[in-house]
Amino acid sequence: MSHVKRTTYRSGHVPGVSYRGGRPHSPEDDDDTPIPQQAPAPGGTSVLPPAQEPAAAAPPPTSPPRRSRQRDDDPPPRPKKRRSGIGRFFRWLLILLLIIAVVIAALLWYVWGRIDKVDAIPDDHGDARSDGRVFLIVGSDSREDLTEEERSELGTGQTSGQRTDTIMLLHVPGGGDRPALISVPRDSIVDIPGEGQNRINASFAFGGAPLLVETIEANTGVAIDDYVQIGFGGFAHIVDALGGVEMCLDEAVQDEKAHIDLPEGCQELAGSDALGYARARYFDPRSDLGRVERQRELISAISDKALSAGTLLNPLELTRTALAGGDALVLDEDTGPLDMFSFVRGIGAVSGDGGDTLTVPLGEVGNTVTWDSEQAELLWTALRDGTEVPPELLEQD
Repeated sequence: MSHVKRTTYRSGHVPGVSYRGGRPHSPEDDDDTPIPQQAPAPGGTSVLPPAQEPAAAAPPPTSPPRRSRQRDDDPPPRPKKRRSGIGRFFRWLLILLLIIAVVIAALLWYVWGRIDKVDAIPDDHGDARSDGRVFLIVGSDSREDLTEEERSELGTGQTSGQRTDTIMLLHVPGGGDRPALISVPRDSIVDIPGEGQNRINASFAFGGAPLLVETIEANTGVAIDDYVQIGFGGFAHIVDALGGVEMCLDEAVQDEKAHIDLPEGCQELAGSDALGYARARYFDPRSDLGRVERQRELISAISDKALSAGTLLNPLELTRTALAGGDALVLDEDTGPLDMFSFVRGIGAVSGDGGDTLTVPLGEVGNTVTWDSEQAELLWTALRDGTEVPPELLEQD
């Protein structure tokens, strides 16, 4: 028989105490642990069970530790790079180069608009053909654009009309072979379409640039792609714009008709002297043959200076030269900027060691000249096929 714990209360029911049959008892009857008796409170007051001591206050919740952005297995952060002085230098250099490129493009566009154009190249070349590009370069002796003062200074005289003191072919092969600058003596006897046999420069007097192009194509079988003409005054102005060109003379040159008196040795030629040097022939026993060689030398000297860093990187020099060239040149109406780039590149190669210069192989030489038909045909075949000039022709020049 289980022992029932009982507690006697003077009155009422005490909250929180279990009752059985009207008597209070322990909540767990099977618990044999004696319950200590509490003495009645004075005055017959029922005593409530002792209040339990409050549990110790829980520590205030702490926020979870902040997670580091970098994991233990992550690589260490890279230090922030500081922009170096070299980086700033190249950035400003790039900006400067872009500005220069824009200025040069604007200058070239303006100069291009000043160049005169002529319809020189035919639409139908007939049987004539060429591989690569073939430029016909003409130096006109026209005085029409010269003032009386300029005619006196340059010693051009008062001759009317226009002829060609200079006839050259610049061949730029398409396969990257060596370009060639070929002089055609102006006294060469050829067949001029519609005019019969005459000096080749007479075709220019008869029918201007179109008839000269037609005459060359008919006598060589080589198709002309572009036409470049420069007059007396324009030639001298280009040289002056460059500040003169250096020429080294093996002997003194004195020619009254060309208005020059130049000593032997290396010297700087101004525009008027350079023009006289290009025109002079009466002092030379080889006459026109010696003159075409000097013309090629002079063109190479002008090209070297025009394409030098001192000209291209100097805004004033570049502007003066470009404007002088724009006023001096006459081009075929279909010749474009890319064609002229090819022309400049070819002239630059010839003026250095990257190209060849020669005169059309000649047969009879006197007051007039004829071409050696066999040797000249080798030359024209090279131009038609876009190949380099045969070495044997260079050795003969």
